[in-house]
This record gives sequence, C-alpha cells and structure tokens, in this order.
Amino acid sequence: MTQSPFARRTLSFRESVIRGMSRLAAEHGAINLAQGFPNFAAPEVVKEAAARAIRDNLNQYAITWGARRLREAVARKYGAWYGMTVDPEAEVTITCGATEGMIATLMALVDPGDEVIVFEPFYENYGPDTILCDAAPVYVPLYPGEPIDMDRLAAAFSPRTRAIIVNSPANPSGRVLTRAELEGIAALCQRHGAWAVTDEIYEHIRYGAEHIPIATLPGMGERTVTISGASKTFSITGWRIGTVVAPRAATEAIRKVHDFLTVGAPAPLQEGLATAMGMLGAEFYDAMAGEYRRRRDLLWRAVTGAGFRATPPEGAYYILADFSGLSDLDDTAFAHWLARERGVAPVPGSSFFSRPELGRKFVRFVFCKTDDLLEEAARRLAGGGARGQGAREVQR
Repeated sequence: MTQSPFARRTLSFRESVIRGMSRLAAEHGAINLAQGFPNFAAPEVVKEAAARAIRDNLNQYAITWGARRLREAVARKYGAWYGMTVDPEAEVTITCGATEGMIATLMALVDPGDEVIVFEPFYENYGPDTILCDAAPVYVPLYPGEPIDMDRLAAAFSPRTRAIIVNSPANPSGRVLTRAELEGIAALCQRHGAWAVTDEIYEHIRYGAEHIPIATLPGMGERTVTISGASKTFSITGWRIGTVVAPRAATEAIRKVHDFLTVGAPAPLQEGLATAMGMLGAEFYDAMAGEYRRRRDLLWRAVTGAGFRATPPEGAYYILADFSGLSDLDDTAFAHWLARERGVAPVPGSSFFSRPELGRKFVRFVFCKTDDLLEEAARRLAGGGARGQGAREVQR
C-alpha cells in the first residue's frame, strides 16, 4: 500500500530518546537524570487548590480555549511581571502543556513550503513540529556559554522564513538570551515579516540572568506568540497545562487548531492553578530559583569533577556535557554504558541536533531532583564514570 506523505514524514522521526532513556533507567535501576521531571512534591497550595476544585465538582469540560479564571490569572501575571497588556478573552489560550501550545501555534501560522528557524541544540520536538506542518526547519547553532552568531542568523532568514522558534531560558543549552540578542532577532523578524514563536517554559528558573519576553520589544507585540506553562515552575509536569499569548487574529487561528487537537486542558487543574497563581507571590519564585541554583552547582561540580566538560547553565535545569575526554564511544553507547555500569542515566546528545554527528560527544543531565538523589548521582559519577575502570576500556 502506498504511504501517505504524512506517514512518510512521521515514520522518519526517531522515537523520543529522552523517554527511551527513562525506560532504560528503570530497567537498570539507574538514577534518571534524563527526563526533565522533578522527583519532589509540588507546592501544597497548588495541590490543595486542585483538590478543592475536584471536590467542588469542576470536573466537566472547561471552555475550549481555557477556564476564564486561569486566562485572567495569566493576563494579570504578564502585566505584573513584564508590563504586557493582555486581553484574557481574545489573546490567551490554555493548552495541554507548552508542547501542545507549540504544535498548535505552528500548525496555525506556518504553511507548507515555509521555513522555520530553530536554534540547535534544541528541545527534541521543534524539528518534528515544523516538519509536521510541511515546512522546513533551518538550524542555527546556539551552544552553552556562547552568543548567537548574528551574521549566521541573518543569513538563515530568507523570503520563505515564516517563523523563528526562540527558547529562552533554553533546553538543553542553558542559555538565557540577552537583550541585545533579542533585539537582533526582533529586527530580523520585522525585516522579513516573520513570527517569533517563543518557548518560555523556564522563565522563572534562572541564575542571575534577566528574562525578557521578546513580545515586550518595540514592534514585536503584533508578531510574537509567547508560550509558557505551569509544568516547570510548579513542578507539575503531569498536569499538562500550557499557556499561549498571541495577538487576536493569531489567537483565533491557534484556538481552532487547539480545539481539534485536544478539545481542552483538564478543567479542575486549570481552576486549581488559577487559585494558586493568585496566592503565590514573588518570594515563591525567588525561593524556587535559589533552590535550583543550589542543585545546579551540586551537579555541575559532580559532572566536571568526573571529567566532563560543561558550562554552568544560565537558566533552565539541564547540563549539556562533553564527554570526549573520557570515552571514544558515541553518545548513545556512552549514555547506555553510564546507565548500565555506573547507575546514572543521561540523554544522548544527538537527540538535540539536526544531524546526529553534531551531538555524538554530548550527553544531557537534568538537576530537577532532590539533593539526596543528586548527591548519590555525584557519588556514582565520582566513584566510577569513565575515570574508574575507564569508558575506553569498555570498548576494548
């Protein structure tokens, strides 16, 4: 039977390497530093608010584009934090996680034959999301600790460029884009009539760097879709609640796609999150960032002490580490070896690059874990890793 173009595209996708490593970690009893979910509890106020909503029988469909109270809470948050004026009725959509927010946005705005610029290394969904729209991803390097090469970025724009995906703070590089970098992106978007589609899910997990939504820059409000969500900020990755803020016309298109993709996000969890957002102030976000800084420093010292090369991330909760000084294995073989023999599971770096060879000497570790788990991971890395028997010896 002849395959459809859609089937040919999807069959070319690799399985999610991240989720595959989680399964491998479980199989070998390894510490899972692969998938980005916390192993600690969500704030009590968040859990109690959701439980109250369930008990109050808010268990049927919410409005497709999101419960009114949550959309209003999102609009207030963008006003209070970033000075943005957001209409909760016409410019906010609640999605099933930021991941759905991204695909709904691209499907609404991007046409077959368009191009979408993606910084790499990138969160593994961005390339497939673009391809599912029958568009072509155009990749531009953005490595940990390195600035954007603005000349190279400018050369990546073309008459076919429809959008650029901006992930800041970035997974997996840990970069938080500077005002100057964002202004450069904004100028290119305006020059080429392109959309900026942002993934700001880690907006509150930063280590001194300022987070600047590109939508706040002059001329960008009307050509930016700002995507975020609750998963990382409130340690509720399983709730699947994302937020999309966009101009009215773009929002109308995004809502149509969202409706047919998922109908709507979980109603009681939306109501619970709206309540919690109204109760948590700046001290909550400051304390959370401080706790993540401590975890970052703990794991970074462990990783570099074990012989990896890595730059401390400016934001998010990932360390992309170069193991080329430790092993001649490729990234997949090394990640599997580390999980099996040392009991620590990272993600192979090639899953974050357009061409696997670009990531063959990288693995990614997460540090959204309790101190005791990170300390045990540090002990395992120090007591073995490639410095013990030697990863090179495993190959001989």
